[in-house]
Amino acid sequence: MIQPMSLSRLLLRQQPLGSSSLLTQRLPLALPSLATTALRFASTRVRTRKPPTPALEAAEDLVEEEAPQEVGWRSQMVAAVDRSGMGKSFRMRTYKPRTPGLRHLKRPVEDHIWKYGPHRPLTFVKVGHAKGGRNNSGRVTVRHRGGGHRRRIRTVDFHRLDPGPQLVDRIEKDPGRSGHIALVTNVASGKKTYILAADGVRAGDTVQSYMDGVPPELMEEMGGKIDPGILAAKTCWKGNCLPLHMVPVGSIVHAVGSKARGPAVFCRSAGTYASIVSKDERTRTVILKLQSGEVRRVSKWAPATIGIVSNPTWQHRQLGKAGRSRWLNIRPTVRGVAMNAADHPHGGGRGKSKGNRHPVSPWGIPTKSGYKTRRPKKVNKYVVTPRPRNHGKRRAKK
Repeated sequence: MIQPMSLSRLLLRQQPLGSSSLLTQRLPLALPSLATTALRFASTRVRTRKPPTPALEAAEDLVEEEAPQEVGWRSQMVAAVDRSGMGKSFRMRTYKPRTPGLRHLKRPVEDHIWKYGPHRPLTFVKVGHAKGGRNNSGRVTVRHRGGGHRRRIRTVDFHRLDPGPQLVDRIEKDPGRSGHIALVTNVASGKKTYILAADGVRAGDTVQSYMDGVPPELMEEMGGKIDPGILAAKTCWKGNCLPLHMVPVGSIVHAVGSKARGPAVFCRSAGTYASIVSKDERTRTVILKLQSGEVRRVSKWAPATIGIVSNPTWQHRQLGKAGRSRWLNIRPTVRGVAMNAADHPHGGGRGKSKGNRHPVSPWGIPTKSGYKTRRPKKVNKYVVTPRPRNHGKRRAKK
């Protein structure tokens, strides 16, 4: 850690050498902020003795409250491109390479996450063949699954039908999904439920569901009739659940349902969202654009939550070693050419040879070259514009 006095010397060395009175005037003004700057500078990953850059200080100012650091980890600024194609910088937690598994380990900085167990009444244990990728008859339906740490399934409320304000007790991690979940308590009934946590929602915030319509007190505030401007200003907050016809055009939503009062089926993983393109009163549907580029229709009474799903930096994590994949119930993926002829069409033979055959799956279905598997006559009537596909060709770079 760099001491405040050494950092002050570094800062003073960069000042232009003028008269001695100029230095004596600047020194008392710089000393009160040196301790704060030194703490910020020491909390970042420092390799050279240089003052922090303005971009790093701006990113540090965005952090509302920093918890005491654990021994052995450092925070590092990472520049990446998010799903929308725009560059951004964020902090990732790195560790000193005391072991080979810690050298490449990177995790998001999540000091606001609940560090203890879940709310047990809303969980049940995950046991049986499903943990190994089997169905009810014992056959493998999902490959590369098995082992892993024991888990408890969290029952998440995707309907959000309970009206009234709900207080966010805490933000938790869910081993069964990439995004975070929030434990909320209904202020009126005291009922506790799990919901998907929107990015930016913290413990102590209040969220509300408007699936049963506009509350009477809000209707009185608007003068007895619906005012779209006041309605959007009062209801469209992060974490609030509304029917899609109450959400303004252009809003960013997640946990979107497909039918009236149905559960959320779209945009439920970490960092995902959809944008509302338009509303069609003739068909009583709302047109959404998903991140894949697909444009589709859903019911105007389907639920949607304002904001994006929490934990948007999940895609930039690095596990660091193979053992962490096994803890996550992920088994190794073996190449077909490394198998025997009885186990894969590419197996067998002398040396690394697949028998001059095009790439196929273990069941003989072609996996490349644009092989089509969708039925041409079975068209999804809810899809307005399908997502762009490669069809066996390389996608042109933008």
